[in-house]
This record gives sequence, C-alpha cells and structure tokens, in this order.
Amino acid sequence: MAKLNRREYLGLGMLLAVPGLSRAQSSATARSGPAPDLIAINANVLTMDSATPRAEAFAVRDGRFMAVGTTADIRAMAARHTKVIDCERMTVTPGFIDAHCHPGDPSELYDVNTDLRSIREIQDALRAKAKQTPPGFWVNGFKFDDTKINDGRMLSRQDLDEVSREHPVWVLHRGGHTAYYNSKAFELAGITKATPDPVGGKFFRDDKGELQGKAAEHALEVFANVGQREKFTPEQQRQRGQAAMAHMSKLLVATGLTTVHDTGIDGDKLRTYQDTLAAGQLLHRAYVLPAGSGTDSTFSKLRDAGVYTGLGNEQLKIGAVKFVADGSASERTMRMSTPYVGKPDDFGISTMDQKQIHEAVEDAHRHGWQVAIHANGDVTIDMVLNAYERVLKQWPHPDRRHRIEHCTLVNPELIHRIKSTGSIPTPFWTYVYYHGEKWRAYGEDKVQWMFAHKSFMDAGIPVPGASDYTPGPFDPMMALQSMVTRTDYAGRVWGANQRVTIEEALKIATINGAHASYEEGVKGSITVGKYADFVILEKDPLKTDPGSLKDIRIVQTVVGGQSVYSRA
Repeated sequence: MAKLNRREYLGLGMLLAVPGLSRAQSSATARSGPAPDLIAINANVLTMDSATPRAEAFAVRDGRFMAVGTTADIRAMAARHTKVIDCERMTVTPGFIDAHCHPGDPSELYDVNTDLRSIREIQDALRAKAKQTPPGFWVNGFKFDDTKINDGRMLSRQDLDEVSREHPVWVLHRGGHTAYYNSKAFELAGITKATPDPVGGKFFRDDKGELQGKAAEHALEVFANVGQREKFTPEQQRQRGQAAMAHMSKLLVATGLTTVHDTGIDGDKLRTYQDTLAAGQLLHRAYVLPAGSGTDSTFSKLRDAGVYTGLGNEQLKIGAVKFVADGSASERTMRMSTPYVGKPDDFGISTMDQKQIHEAVEDAHRHGWQVAIHANGDVTIDMVLNAYERVLKQWPHPDRRHRIEHCTLVNPELIHRIKSTGSIPTPFWTYVYYHGEKWRAYGEDKVQWMFAHKSFMDAGIPVPGASDYTPGPFDPMMALQSMVTRTDYAGRVWGANQRVTIEEALKIATINGAHASYEEGVKGSITVGKYADFVILEKDPLKTDPGSLKDIRIVQTVVGGQSVYSRA
C-alpha cells in the first residue's frame, strides 16, 4: 500500500462544521489537546472518505472521530485512560446503514412465526397457538413466504380452516402486502364470493370464483376491525413494544448496522423508540419515517404541531413522511406497464392514484417535509416523479431529496428524471440473493432493470441500500454479496448487468445511506468530526471471493465510540 503523509492521514482540513469542533486539526494540535477516549490501531481501515481512502488507525473522543492516520501517530495520542483496540490487521469500515427497514414489530416476540417450509408445519404452529386462545379471538401468523414452502401450491383458506373454525386466523406474508385468512375471518368481515374487490385491493379467487383465502393491499383493511383481539393496558402495550425494539436492536447491531431508517411508523412506534432510548436499550441510530396515510395519521399530527423533517438528536430523528402507492415486488403485486410472466391481464396493483399522490406530495413538501413514497413498479415511479417535478417547479427547494422507496423497476428515462429531481431511490439490497425464485414472475428483460444499483451509480445518483425487513433479511454482508454477484442462494444469476464492484457496494452501504437522511456530514465515513460509528470485520471484503461475502463475520460494532456488539 502506498504510504500517505501525515497531513493526508489526519485528514487536515476535512473537519466538518459541527458544533464544538474546529475546521482542521493537525497531529500536533491533537497531541497537545485532550487525549482520545478510544483508539483503534493496527487495522486495515476502509474509510469510505475519498480524500483518505485507507488508514491504519484512528482516534475517538466524545463519540466522534478526532484523528485518522498511522498506528504510530495515533498510538502517540493515547493517554493512560485511553481505551486501545488492537485490530490485529482486521478490516474496519464505517457502520452500515439500512435505508428502509421495519424493526421492532411485537409480532417478533408474540405472534406465530410461520417462516416454515411446509403447510403442515405452519398448521401445527398455528394450531398450538389456537389451543391457548379463546374462541372468537384472532390467531396471528407472521413472516410467511409463499415461495419458500415445499408443497408446490398456495396456502389456502381450507388449510387454515383445518387449524380452527372457531377462531379467525390470518397469516401475514413477510412482504406485508398480502395475507391468508380462514373461513371464519371472511365470515366475520362479511366477505363472500360475490363481494367485489375494493379499490386498490384484491380477494384472490379460484376458477369457480370461490375465495382462495388470499387477500392483497387494501383488501386487508376489511379484516382490521372484526373479531376479538387480546387487549392490553397502555402500559402493557408500551412494555411489549419496548421489549420487541430492544430485541431487534441487538440483532441489528450484531450484523454491523449502526443506523436504520424505520419507514411508516405510527405514534405508538415513535413512543416505543423514545422508551427504548430512555432505557438505554436502543443500540442503533434511527431515522424514523412517520406514516402519512389518513386524515389522522402520525404525519398529520406532527405536521399540525409544526414538526418537520429533521427534529431529533444523534440517536433518534424524524425523517421523511412515508406513503404507499403500489404493491410488492416479493409478493408480485407491484404496478407495472407490462404484465407478469404468464399472466397477460395482471399488471399489479396501485394503491394511490395520480391525484392522491399530487395532493400528498404538495402538502408534505410545502410543510417542510422530505417525502418518501413506496413505488415498486415503473408506472408508479412515473407518477411519483410527476408529483416531485411539479412541487419542485412550483415551490423550489435547493436540496429536498425526496425519496422513492424500493424504486424497483426503472428504465433510462426514469433514471434521468430521478437524477434531475435530486430524488433518492432506495432499492432492495438482499432481494436478489434471498428471493431469487420469485424473479421468474418478471422475466429477464425486467430483472435487468430491477434493483438497479449499477445504473443508479453510473448516473451519479447516491443510491443507498435497503432490506425492507421483514420482507428481506437485514444482514449487510448478504446485501454486499447480493449486489456484487446478482446471484441467488441457489446459484441463479438475475440481472448480471446490474452488478456493482465491492467498493461500490460498500459505498452504497455507508456514505450513500447517510446521504438519504441528510447525514453525510456526520456519518457514513471514517472522517475526522463524524460520529464514531464503525464495524470490525473478520476479513477484508475487497480480498474475499464475492460469493463468500455473506460469510464474513462481524467482530465488533461500535456506535458513537461505544461498543454495542462484540463477538464472543
């Protein structure tokens, strides 16, 4: 490795305009000033800072990087109280950032996990729960994946009837846009074979018109207020939420995630974050996106109180307002201009029309909010961009960074418009690997323009990565492998033209993720003045077989200079 001089190592002139920090800091100043709280030495540091891309060591004080340089220089800054991490030549990167996730759902701890591989296993798990549940009360399954079961057919209403005819039963797909119900649930909701599909929703039927048990998008809403559900006091509800968030926070940081954008939260979820933070159990940083749908939405309440994007602190911050305008990629309901393979009449489902998108975007934009709209299909992405172009023309803003959540199926024209509006696409980053069997439904022509990280990067768009957990796994190392190889768990390649280099994948996972939340000035790279969020990896991803990136183990995760995960 070429030797850099001390000025380059210490990032002279690279300090950001952050309260309490000066513009520049030389090694002499660092040594004569306060000593660091922590130093990491003898490392292979991939800084993700183009000014100083490699280093051997760095120093941390008050939760921020105070110097980056050689092991000798950084070691010389240490005082008796300074904690020393000898990285033993392991690789250190900035903490990873997931730009679209849904962590902390109480279902993780309290509902039936139906991420199983056969219908019989799913029935047995639900039946055990039904035995503990009074008749008439819901039995809830979550995290189901229709293409991961080995039965070769859809989970049906009759399958769930065998679980119980006394309880309404539902099984939510891990994608969150479709669910499966038993006959009792349809009966309580008053849904029969003659019931028309709601606008923006669908009840799936067999060739004879009989209800199959599956429902999608807005059709799920008819079940929301029927049947009986276990009731909890406000305090019990808070305890459940906090327990689930604390549980998930531990899992997130164990994979190297130091910041997560939680999209579509309600008021209870926001309170959960506050409770978990106050209890010292929120280990990761959160950029939370309030849900925008409905006249009494979390967004509308915050908006009416005068809140807008950016309120919060280093650990917890209010982000964009989140809307949902079409269906799911993994559940094959996203709205496209061409049909699904073998289904000439199926173009997917829209959940907002153009007028609704225009009104929502204008309201949020004019109230100082970043906007984030779930738009998977090319038709929906076009409608979202119509709205963004309109408000930016009528009410200009120099750096609004409106987002297109998922932004799955694009084309050159859409990419050009995304670039020209300064919009941020947030494509799935573990989907190619984990959900490979689903991409047959789209065909190779479409897959070449799905999860288009390469095309976005080539266009100069600072595209981040996103798991959308629970729909996709949140492991960043799986994400790196998925983006670099475009190969699924069975070795099938999907859209090889969208492969990125490992260096590009690391940029997507770090500094680009920070840009999506206006935080590239304080996170996303190991740079003097930024938050000391970093990850120690067992192996160097730049020297690892791309097909083995997901197997690189996380040794330690640090947030703000504090260790939040350490491998035993």
